[in-house]
Amino acid sequence: MIGLIGLGVMGWRIGANLVAEKKLDIAWDRNEEKRKEFSTKYNVKEAKTPQEVVQSSDIIISMLADDNAVNSVISPLVSLMKGKILIDMSTISPSLSISLANKIKENGGVMFDAPVIGTSVFVEQRKLTVLVGGPKEHFDKVKQILSSTSNNIIYMGENGFGLYSKLVNNLLLGAYAAALAEAYNFGVKSGLDKEKVAKILAELSSAKSPTSEIKTPKMVSGDYSTQFATKHMRKDLEIIQREAQNLKVITPMSSLALQFYRMAEALGYTESDYISVLEIFKKLSPS
Repeated sequence: MIGLIGLGVMGWRIGANLVAEKKLDIAWDRNEEKRKEFSTKYNVKEAKTPQEVVQSSDIIISMLADDNAVNSVISPLVSLMKGKILIDMSTISPSLSISLANKIKENGGVMFDAPVIGTSVFVEQRKLTVLVGGPKEHFDKVKQILSSTSNNIIYMGENGFGLYSKLVNNLLLGAYAAALAEAYNFGVKSGLDKEKVAKILAELSSAKSPTSEIKTPKMVSGDYSTQFATKHMRKDLEIIQREAQNLKVITPMSSLALQFYRMAEALGYTESDYISVLEIFKKLSPS
């Protein structure tokens, strides 16, 4: 029996992929309307509480928003985890994840951190990359389950290493997207046609990437429909700053990028795609 906790933008789509391969039995979300809708649409049992998911499942997948959400939902479940496996796909602080994993282990269960690289589009295409941290002896079972929603599942090492790997990615991604927006705005303000600026960034630049290919059309059209929300990028960069402080390493580029996403949120783009950071450069540049 497999259960799912969290039916947000990513969790819903991961759940749908599991259903398609008959791998999901029960699901819960704190939003009652959302969990009822999911249950009805996919014929999956609706859990009224996270405890019900754990009690009904051998393997539990969680995809939650942040440290507070994971701590508040998972901590009360620790005593119920004997003989069970928790795969937490949330992007949270490695230190918190390691702490929860140790508590679950003390209670006879197993926890993996399994954050993902890729947006909701990648989930729908089943092209997510999943970075897994946890006890290697159980990895094959985790890989078999997650293959329903990912074509690239990589074992990174012990608990916490999946999350540290994800933060490496998002440190670069956050700084890169801010630089991408800055370069785009500079080109447009110089008088260049915006489509030609986009072509440079997405196709011709030596710094082109899958991100520039996906995000430049959104900048051109002003389409900030959410693939990965600004609030989540800000949250991940904040985690990086806290972990960097613990590790005593410098992170000046991501520290600066963090301020841009905070400003984007202050302008009302919290729920918008993180490439809405472009609006900072547009609004603060003379027309």
